[in-house]
Amino acid sequence: MKSHQPKKPRGDREGALLEEAAALLPASARHATASAESAMIIREGRGPRVFDLSGNEYLDYLLGSGPMLVGHAHPMVLKSVTAALERGSSFLLPTEVTVELAREIVRSTPCAERVVFGNTGSDGVIFAIRLARAYRRRDKVLKFEGAYHGQGDALLMSNQWTTAPADFPHPVPNSIGLPEQVREEVLVAPWNDIDRTADLIAQYRDDLACVIAEPMQRTLSPRPGFLEQLRELTHRADVPLIFDEVVTGYRLGYESGQGYYGVTPDLCVLGKSLSAGHPLSVVAGRFDLMKFAEGARRLTGDYVSLTGTYSGNPISCAAALAALALFREPDVYPKLFERGRRLMQGCQQAFDSVGIPVQVTGEPPAFEPWFADHEIVDFRSAQKSNHALSSRFGQALLERGIMKAHEKFFVSIVHTDEDIEHTIDAIQDAAYELARA
Repeated sequence: MKSHQPKKPRGDREGALLEEAAALLPASARHATASAESAMIIREGRGPRVFDLSGNEYLDYLLGSGPMLVGHAHPMVLKSVTAALERGSSFLLPTEVTVELAREIVRSTPCAERVVFGNTGSDGVIFAIRLARAYRRRDKVLKFEGAYHGQGDALLMSNQWTTAPADFPHPVPNSIGLPEQVREEVLVAPWNDIDRTADLIAQYRDDLACVIAEPMQRTLSPRPGFLEQLRELTHRADVPLIFDEVVTGYRLGYESGQGYYGVTPDLCVLGKSLSAGHPLSVVAGRFDLMKFAEGARRLTGDYVSLTGTYSGNPISCAAALAALALFREPDVYPKLFERGRRLMQGCQQAFDSVGIPVQVTGEPPAFEPWFADHEIVDFRSAQKSNHALSSRFGQALLERGIMKAHEKFFVSIVHTDEDIEHTIDAIQDAAYELARA
């Protein structure tokens, strides 16, 4: 196996900035892996690569935690954003690109009859739940264990960082500082278990405002029939089904996860890949749910407030229109899936060849290798995998110039066949190293 190139030593400037970041930015001084040795300051990103301040180059599968599906600094996005900046950056009032983007989202998203813009995925989830509560005049939200739905108080519960799960349907807060009464608003079901979910919907139907799910939860694909049956259960109960598509939106296809899996929710939240790294989220859904956001309803009191100073700003909307144009190009998704599929297979084969049990889950544009010899179908089966080995794998790849998320690989539309082959070689090399340890 070919050895990896040694990392260039950390320069004085990068070291000083890392010290300052640690002192000034308690929530933002992140590391590329679990090891403090991987701390870096990013200088720039170009295409599928990022470069740190000390001159190291990395093939990037972190992609900013997902949003850079078109790669970094894509020329079409830069051109669109530059032109928009020359016309001004924020007006509160709608611009032509705001309307154009809304039109295209309605055209491309199966559940969308109207849209509301926000700035972050957390914004979008909060807005969607507020609409559902207005429609149902109820408060409780049913979510799935292990799903991440942003930083809103009501859903910062039982996500992927939960270390000690509770008995269903009781939620586990993932942060201190949350009001105690928030726990009473949240019910938790096991992902991919339709029988348990059906029981909870039946038991709490009269209290439920909505059910929220990622159509692919992190990198755990739905079992055949799970989403279809969930759709039927919520429809019969007249409980809005919300798809959090912040990760799956436009990543799994131009109709997002709902088009890919063939299941249409009542509301969805889009973000990340939509706007090529610019702050933007979208709530889209049925007319009778979205109508509560109409400004004229302020006078009647039957109104849901879903506003933000920068929501639908022309810069983010221009970036999104450019990204969507790229996604509409012929063969974009077939090539994305083919390359991602090769990478998934290469990862599986690399660890099979050295006798390390691994389960690769997800879909080709976003997947994860779990170090386990049992089937990974939900949060609790994933929790039993070897997380220490996963961390060592991430560190071994970083030493070989491959950057990935702490859990998953995100594949972009600008990763080339050569990039994929190089990555598979690095994975094989890392697998041999881990097997010898």
